[in-house]
Order: sequence, then structure tokens, then C-alpha cells
Amino acid sequence: MLLVTVLGFKKEDIKSGLYSFNSLLLGIGFGTFFGFSFAFWLWLSAACLLCVVLSVNLTSLLGKYALPGLSIPFVLTFWMVLIAANGYLGMGLLQKGSSLIFELNANPPSRFAQLCHLFDHLSVPAYVLLFFRSVSAILFQNSVLAGIIISIGFFIHSRIGFSLLVIGFITACVINHLTGTYPEGISNYHLGANFMMVSCAIGGFFLIPSWRSYLWAIAVIPFTFLVLNGLSRILVLFNLPVFSLPFCLVTIGLLYFFMLRKKAGKLQLTPLQHYSPETNLYQFLNGQYRLKDFKYFNFSLPFMGAWTVSQGYEGEITHKGDWQHALDFVLKDIDNKSYQLPGLKLEDYYCFNKPVLAVGDGVVKEVIGHVDDNAIGQVNLQQNWGNTIVIKHAENLYSKVSHLKKNSIKVKVGDYVKQGDIIALCGNSGRSPEPHLHFQVQCTPYIGSKTYPYPIAYFTSANQAILHSFEIPEEGSAVERPEINPYLKNAFHFQPGYIASATGDNGQVETWEVFTDDFNATYFFCQENQAVAYFVSNANIFYFTRFYGDKNALLFRFYQIAYKVNYSAQPVADRFAIDAESFNPALWLQDILAPFYSFVRHNYCNSVKTDASALIIHAAVNKQLSGGSKQLSNGEIFIGYKGIKEFAVQYKNKHLKVKWETSSV
Repeated sequence: MLLVTVLGFKKEDIKSGLYSFNSLLLGIGFGTFFGFSFAFWLWLSAACLLCVVLSVNLTSLLGKYALPGLSIPFVLTFWMVLIAANGYLGMGLLQKGSSLIFELNANPPSRFAQLCHLFDHLSVPAYVLLFFRSVSAILFQNSVLAGIIISIGFFIHSRIGFSLLVIGFITACVINHLTGTYPEGISNYHLGANFMMVSCAIGGFFLIPSWRSYLWAIAVIPFTFLVLNGLSRILVLFNLPVFSLPFCLVTIGLLYFFMLRKKAGKLQLTPLQHYSPETNLYQFLNGQYRLKDFKYFNFSLPFMGAWTVSQGYEGEITHKGDWQHALDFVLKDIDNKSYQLPGLKLEDYYCFNKPVLAVGDGVVKEVIGHVDDNAIGQVNLQQNWGNTIVIKHAENLYSKVSHLKKNSIKVKVGDYVKQGDIIALCGNSGRSPEPHLHFQVQCTPYIGSKTYPYPIAYFTSANQAILHSFEIPEEGSAVERPEINPYLKNAFHFQPGYIASATGDNGQVETWEVFTDDFNATYFFCQENQAVAYFVSNANIFYFTRFYGDKNALLFRFYQIAYKVNYSAQPVADRFAIDAESFNPALWLQDILAPFYSFVRHNYCNSVKTDASALIIHAAVNKQLSGGSKQLSNGEIFIGYKGIKEFAVQYKNKHLKVKWETSSV
């Protein structure tokens, strides 16, 4: 670690242990195989340097394919050491007397040795002792006591990971029993460093834990048997141990295999590694629930005002088969009529001649604008779609609006349009007996292409006081674009360079500055305690995505009560990811069951009220269990015409009030 730090390698990679893990294994391996001497320390230093170089190079090489290096640098380095030591006696490395990997202490037993001996001979089933020996073998030990200590630490760090160790152990033992591959039993080193580790890596570390990943954790064991046995037969010719190479090759090979899929399906690779199966799972589930801005292109409604969905997905009239995922919109009055009497002329229909908007930024790919508008009750089956505009928003993502008014189109092929630009007027061309607007999303630019189900990013319903995010409007509902409250948007429109000074009535003082990272993600950084809170602020909402750092920081309190704010002042219902990084035994049962079932949720809600001098956001955080819920915290954010003035939080029988002052660089 000192070497890569001095040489100026990336701090994040150094802190994660990418470059030091293999050197740590190498040190343990050296102490296991060789006796201490001057030559021991000399060649250990040289081997560590080689191991670091291999770690950096291999991490960079495999990193291009988003693959881990695992313990391959250790294996290659130690092979070099063993080959050199066996071939050149002058190196001075003295291999310990036993040919076994694990050396027993030849001196009179100490109290600690007696304790280890006691645990090694406990009156429990032999497989229990073998399990703990196998766990200890991961760190080149052969001790039940060491295995118990490591298992406790492993369980505290990850309940899912520990359960997968057990699954890998049981599966390997069962297969060996059924096949008789190792008549005298599997080596505890192979069990720990290969079978159990590959089960843990595939089942819960590199794949998002689920019942599907657990099936793979079982299925990968016989696969590992083949690789282990084959490599062992080859390496015995060179008098080399196989170490954990089968685990590395099987894990890397399967990960690359999964990466080559065109569609991930429900067996998901870990998109962002948090080095904890629980955190990986909870963050992934939370992201699926709420971080849809990163999954979908943001489409808005293609009109102004409140229009009604006259025909939705799988509609009974024309939205069938390949064209089932489409929406028809009309304007209706308070009597639920789409026209004023007598309804015989196009101009009688409220939506006729109204502006049609681009649903998102893009390039116009197809335009038809010469088709006549039909008289009421008549249809044009020869030119089914009538006047139409197709816009490309991304690769394999196109929007189409049809039945537009003749000669009303305001764009041409090749034009770049912005979301909300007026591109045409609503008409009655094509297969349209009365004026309406047809909207669909498709994967190709051709008029008449199959429809593709795709949500509208943000809209409100006239009959529901909530903001819909990334949903499909339902047939019969009146929907419109959100009406933005300028004070809310101004208060939460944090841009890089924004600086806030937070002063708590408990004496805490923090300075927060807004930055963007290499991936253009925006975050608050606290100068006093280095806490970080990532957030998204778009045209419709503000919401936090992740917090890192001290949970006693003022920034964390703000993160909790300002978790999500709709600029339209609509009430919010959202969900926190379960915190698996804190020591919380009360959640351990949930952690074990999390890949299959979740019975704990941390919910967030808020509402916006107005008084004489400010907008007030009332927020609450609740822990929901199967049998009820418990409030964890609540608070208020006070907003004036210049922005946030202060916020207050109640948690754990404490009350905290924080004054907010701003400046910018």
C-alpha cells in the first residue's frame, strides 16, 4: 500500500484494497511455507513488489472488461517463488519440514496451542469441524478456532455471504459423497479457497443476491470440480499447488459469460460494487424502485393542459397486436365531452388545432404532412397514420405522433428539436373518425413500426393529487404536465459551486459545497467531516441518491428530511435503501431472507404547506414491519423567497434546528 501511495496511484483503488489484497495473501503464504531468516525477508520484499506490479497491471487489463483480478497475482507470484526456491538452493529460503501446507507447532504446546487443540477435538459432528477448518483455510490456517473467529467476522460483515459459504460447503460435500471423487474427503483448503469462495462470489457478490443467484451458487460447484481436478493434474507435473486458481478462473469466466448477454433479464450483475452483498442488494432494489431517471429517457406529455386518455395500452378499438402499446389523447370538458355541440365540424372538437409538442430532445427522422383531415365520422384507411412526425431520441428509441392537422407541421427531416417545442397541430387525418392525438414509442424510425412500452417521466392526474413518475397513463385518466412552484425549484436548484453554511443549535457547524464527479453526478461535500450526499435535480424534482460518511453529520439530517421534493408541491411517498453498513443485529434476519423476501422497509413521505412568510416541507421517515410501522424521524424545511432558510429534525428523542446560509464561488 505504501508503494502504490508513494507512486501516486488512484486513491479510491488503494482504499478499496485492490492492490494490497494479494500482497496480504502473499505474506501469509510466505509465513506458512518458509521459515524466518534474512533471505525470507529479502525475497518476501521482492515477491511483494512483483505481486503489486501484477496486481496493478492485471487490474487495469481486466478492468477494461469490467472483470476483477481476484487472487491471480498472488497465485502467479507464489508459483514463481516456489519454482525458484525449489530450483536454486542458494536463495536461502528454508521450506518448513512438513510437506503439508499447514505446519504444526513442534515446540511444547502453549496455552493458546492447547486451546486450539481443544477446539480441534470438540465433540461435534465431523462436518462441523471440517466447515470451520475450511473457512480458516481461506487464510492458510488449519484451525477450528481460527475458522470460528473468521466465521464470526464474516457473518457480522455479511449474512448473505456467510449463508453462501454454507451452501458451497454442503454442495461440494454432497457431490463428493455421491461421486467419490476424493475417497478420503475433500481438502479443507480446496473447500474454503475454491468451492466455498466461488459459491459466495457468484451467488451474492458479483451477482445481485436472489433465488436465481443462489441456484447458480449451487450449479457452479460441479463446474469448479472439473476445473480444479483438471488443473491439479496439470500442475502436479511441475510440483505446483493449485491454490485458488480454480476459483479465479471459474468466477471470471462466468462473469464474462453473463456480460455477453444481450438482455440481463432477472439475473443481474452487480452494477456498482459496494463490497457487501447486502448493500449491493438493497441499493439495487432501491435503485430499481426510484432511480428511473438513469434507466429511461425522460419523455414528457406531447401537449399543453389536461388531456384525457381516450384509448390506452391494449385498447379495445385499434391498439392491438403489434400496436398495443400506444396512447390516444383528447380534450374533454366538465361534462366529459370532447366537443361542443353540435359536434359536426372539426372545429367543434376541443383538441383540434391545438399545439403538439416534442416529448423529448431529438432529431426528426420522418415527416408526413400533406394528408387531408377527415370529415367527422369518416376514416382514411389508405393512409392509416395520417400526418405524422417520428423523432429519434437515442439508438433504438423513437417517438411518433400521428393524425396531425394537414400543413400544420413546423419541422422537417433532420431538424433538431428540444423537449416542449411545438412541432405541429392536432388534427384528424388518417384512420381517425374524430380529432385526437396518437402517441407511441418504437424501436425503429419507420412509420407503422411496432410499438414499444415506455413510461412518461413526470405527469399529474386531474383526479389525483400526486405526481406520477415513470408510469403509463391509464385509459380514462386526465393527465397534464406538472405545474412547477418557482420557489421550490429555486430553493433546491443546487449547481456546482453552490456553498451552504449549516449551523446547528447543538454547536455543529458544517460547510457544504456542490461538486460533480467524473460521471457528471452531482453531490454535496462537507468540508468538516468529508461526508458526501449525491443528488439529482431535474426540471421536475430534487432527490438524493446516496449518502456516504458520518451519520451524525448535519448533512445526513438534511439528506433524510429532503430525500425527495417535487417542484410541483405534490405530496411525496418514497423509500430508503435498508442500511446494511451499520452494526444492527435487529436486521440480520432480514439480511438472510433479503434475496427471497423483504419484510422491513424504511419509508419517506412529505407534504408542502404554505404560511404567511414561507413554504414549509413537512417530512417523516418510518420503519415499516409486517406488523406495523414506527416513526424514526421527522422534520421541517422552511423556504423563503431567497431559498432555504432553516430546517429542523426530531430523531431519537432529540430535536435539532439548523440555520442555513448560502454563498457561491
